[in-house]
Amino acid sequence: MIFAIIDLGTNTFNLLIAERLQNSTFRKIFNTRISVKLGEGTINDGYIAPAPFQRGIDALKQFQHYLMEFEVEHTYAFATSAIRSASNGPDFVALAKKETGITVTTIDGNEEADLIYHGNRMAVNMNESISLIMDIGGGSTEFILANHTTVFWKQSFLLGAARLMERFSLSDPITREETALFNDYLRQELVPLFEAVKKFKSVELIGSSGAFDSVIDVIAGEFNTGQLNENQTEYAINLEHYFFISEKIKRTNLKDRYHIKGLIDMRVDMIVISVLLIDFILNEFELNAMRVSTFSLKEGVISQKLGLSLS
Repeated sequence: MIFAIIDLGTNTFNLLIAERLQNSTFRKIFNTRISVKLGEGTINDGYIAPAPFQRGIDALKQFQHYLMEFEVEHTYAFATSAIRSASNGPDFVALAKKETGITVTTIDGNEEADLIYHGNRMAVNMNESISLIMDIGGGSTEFILANHTTVFWKQSFLLGAARLMERFSLSDPITREETALFNDYLRQELVPLFEAVKKFKSVELIGSSGAFDSVIDVIAGEFNTGQLNENQTEYAINLEHYFFISEKIKRTNLKDRYHIKGLIDMRVDMIVISVLLIDFILNEFELNAMRVSTFSLKEGVISQKLGLSLS
């Protein structure tokens, strides 16, 4: 059976097409993503503006062509922060169904965090130690404290890169004073996370796909460590390398970031917010290890909704 998973994120719509194999396993056939920036200009006002609304519908129309090309039999589409928090989110879901035939299910932050955990657990060799999983989206950021068998705590925060970028209107490049204000804001907003980490002490940070994929590729461009490989789902990050590229990213302006080797165009605007978030978590919780999972929500859907594992 050929099936498809669509993740309708705030910044990016992601499509994964895969084949169900015997023994309850699957193999990936096709991956693509389209930058839609649903929250552009209005994400903190609670609605999707006309231009990004149409970009989202157009992206699903493009996905529809792939569904036909690969003769997909079942499609599972999930909407997250931008659509679930927008007053016209239900209108988007209805029009998507009318224009493309794709049924979109809007999930809450709790279910999103759960699916992220199961996607990461499939990709990363976790053990009895507790890891802090972090997924930076455009509209929300999810944190999960878990080991290989148990989720001890999870929460979705309205701290996505698009929301934060609009809220702070940072200088380009960012200043030290702005960084300090940004960190103060995170300390206020992430009080539940601080309490949870105090209770369930984590030994490492696991970054879930998205911006963390760019971290791998930028480190590879700077230190020749090897870029993302579709056959590899887990990467150990040298923290000295990470903090080097983090500082480099924060020192550059938008124009210069287009020339950073390994940084794809769709992430040049929000990568500064992403590394500020990662820096904050590593420093505040004194984490001395970081891994990256190339799996996230889509793979979590395959694990949880379809009961399949990687072949």
